Amino acid sequence: MIKNIIRKIIPHSIKVMHGKYRLYWLQRGIIKYLRNTSEFEKFEETEIINYLRNNLLSVFPYNFTKKYNAADIIVYTDSNNMKYVLHENKKLYFKKKWDENKIKSCYNRLLIEQDIDSPHRYQTADFCVNEGNIVVDAGAAEGNFALSIVEKVTKLYLFEVDEEWVEALKVTFEPWKEKVEIICKYVSNNDEGNCITLDAVFWEKKIDFIKADIEGAEIALLKGCKNILSDTEKLKVVMCTYHKQDDAENIDQLLTKAKFNTEFSKGYMLFLYDTLLAPPYLRRGLIRAIK
Repeated sequence: MIKNIIRKIIPHSIKVMHGKYRLYWLQRGIIKYLRNTSEFEKFEETEIINYLRNNLLSVFPYNFTKKYNAADIIVYTDSNNMKYVLHENKKLYFKKKWDENKIKSCYNRLLIEQDIDSPHRYQTADFCVNEGNIVVDAGAAEGNFALSIVEKVTKLYLFEVDEEWVEALKVTFEPWKEKVEIICKYVSNNDEGNCITLDAVFWEKKIDFIKADIEGAEIALLKGCKNILSDTEKLKVVMCTYHKQDDAENIDQLLTKAKFNTEFSKGYMLFLYDTLLAPPYLRRGLIRAIK
């Protein structure tokens, strides 16, 4: 109650100033920490320190991000007043209430995330979805990853609970509706209420590839698909490891225990949206595992 009252009475300009002040001191603290630690490879330390000295704080503290400009993105509107961009020559729709500027900003972030040098890039030349695969996309959101692979897969399962994203996903994947199934459930380690386990969904179905970006619930997903991880002879898994401080280590241990060969994506991320962000600050973006 008190926090809500404070939010209402403090002017927006002061909130913005406080946010910038916090980021300024956070940036100084990260630089100081990196200069005095040997936890990361020297090249990575130097590259990130140089970036932070000359740029504002960024989730991706690398110069490759400068290749992208939201102003260059073209947003189209269809006959039903739904807005979309062309993603790899296919229509990628966004939430109906979003204006063009928000869509441009979001899609620009998606392009940065999937840059060849990004710590958040799902696929590489050696780790990718293959022709005819059956794929699970947990945390589909706008569906950029799924849209990139939809033409080569046999079946695509999209897990997404945000109703506005589900509305957009249905329009995006209308041309492939015969092989795309949208499941409006949280992927977790239990089958109660609005939650579901992958073991429950796929106990009689084959899976070739799992992608997971579910805001810190990745470990719960793994605990809810123990049968899949142990019984499937060939399987690829790619999931985010930056939402929580210890995710990278804990997820790696779970997958290694399940007999997967694992590797992290290149580079590191600064997950600035975590209010608990603390040393060592830098986090691995993704883990890729193959069995």
